[in-house]
Amino acid sequence: MVKGFRPETLKEALKLRAQYDCLPIAGGTDLMVQKARGFALKPDFRKPLLFIGHLPELQRLEVINRQIHIGAGVILTDLLNSETIPDIFKEILALMASPPSRNLASIGGNICNASPAGDTLPYLYAMDAQVVLQSTDGERIIPIAGFITGPKQTDLKNSELLTKIIIPQTEFDINMYRKIGQRKGMSLTKAAFLGMANVADGKIQDIRIAFGSVAQTVVRSGKIEQSIVGKSTKDIVKNISEISRQYAALIRPIDDARSSAAYRKKVSLRLLEEFFVSNLAKVSNLRKAQSKGDIE
Repeated sequence: MVKGFRPETLKEALKLRAQYDCLPIAGGTDLMVQKARGFALKPDFRKPLLFIGHLPELQRLEVINRQIHIGAGVILTDLLNSETIPDIFKEILALMASPPSRNLASIGGNICNASPAGDTLPYLYAMDAQVVLQSTDGERIIPIAGFITGPKQTDLKNSELLTKIIIPQTEFDINMYRKIGQRKGMSLTKAAFLGMANVADGKIQDIRIAFGSVAQTVVRSGKIEQSIVGKSTKDIVKNISEISRQYAALIRPIDDARSSAAYRKKVSLRLLEEFFVSNLAKVSNLRKAQSKGDIE
């Protein structure tokens, strides 16, 4: 028999977390699959379960000081239906799993699962999101890039719960997301690319680039991004091979049942090229035409 706790408040949940070596569970869409043993067999849970998906404190979704605060228990469907969530993040969420799974799966669960193929992670990394970790001793707020330490590994302590995700409310003029999978619906990610940028007067003002499912964690390089800021889109397109070379050194995918490492790397770099050539250059040229009065 699997033992479980169902606290009524976050305070009670934190006390139980401190007292017992238990396993937090919200929607369970990842966890139940991991612990499944086969048809008609009970899942292999060796620790008591701590049910937290219903807690009101983890269901909040609000904007505070131009930051989006998302409770760890908020399900993906509610994020999709919220006017608070940026369109590019909604595009990513809409490609995750199936509607029934999105009705159960929580954003906190997707983060804590820490899969290299986690769908929400490229966006959260690119946005410099932070996670709030609480225990009976207090709370920690750390960047998501520091929270996820490797495949299926996080910095979550045994006494802590992930309670909130904080995302800066930064807007971008240019957004491109591509997910490569076996099919359009319910597919696990072979490779994912996210590019976001702001362009003014033909020059890059801000840029964020993140790759998913091509290394042990999300690939993002602040150093490469900073080397691009301030340059003209024309110069960037001319030097796309050098930018690709720099990212190629960071992309280290694996061979598995879903895809080969060579394919993942090649398609990721092609998507990077598409972002620069088809999106940045096109938008820059359009704005130049608008400034000259050629287009209304």
